[in-house]
Amino acid sequence: MNKRTKIPVSELQRYRVDTIPQKIIAQRILLIRGQRVMLDRDLAELYEVAAKAFIQAVKRNLSRFPDDFMFQLTKQEFDSLRSQFVTSNRGGRRYLPYVFTEQGVAMLSSVLRSERAIHVNIAIMRAFAKLREVLSAHKELSQKLDDLERKIQGHDKEIKTIFDAIRLLMAPPPKLSKKRIGF
Repeated sequence: MNKRTKIPVSELQRYRVDTIPQKIIAQRILLIRGQRVMLDRDLAELYEVAAKAFIQAVKRNLSRFPDDFMFQLTKQEFDSLRSQFVTSNRGGRRYLPYVFTEQGVAMLSSVLRSERAIHVNIAIMRAFAKLREVLSAHKELSQKLDDLERKIQGHDKEIKTIFDAIRLLMAPPPKLSKKRIGF
């Protein structure tokens, strides 16, 4: 444990703030209610502040965080999320977590005023932008496959089989019996 901040030493503390890999940030971006969001505890860890202090700062500035910037998870969403990460029911949280959309993360820079907060916000914004870029490329590829498939209709069944195989590879993995929230 780090005595100054009272948060556990994590994989993030191996990196200087300007060298946190986008991959580490991207792994903390979840899809909840159809929006890409980050959990309050993950943001607190990135900013290297205690989660309690992080939430207090946000609550003092609640007018800056409308529902499309930040929302609190329901018990069902939290239970589903917890089951995905196989975390303990004992100890830990006394409240349902808050999640922040990309706009909410941007607003955090006006609430958390430290040099680290500035650099972390920049890194998170870059991760969100990269994620949008990847998703856009996936949509473009899917559209091109649709166009090619229309062009070859009625020509060769073997080519159609190849397209079907490619589509299967592009499809997301089958859903588990439990409701999934993250990527």
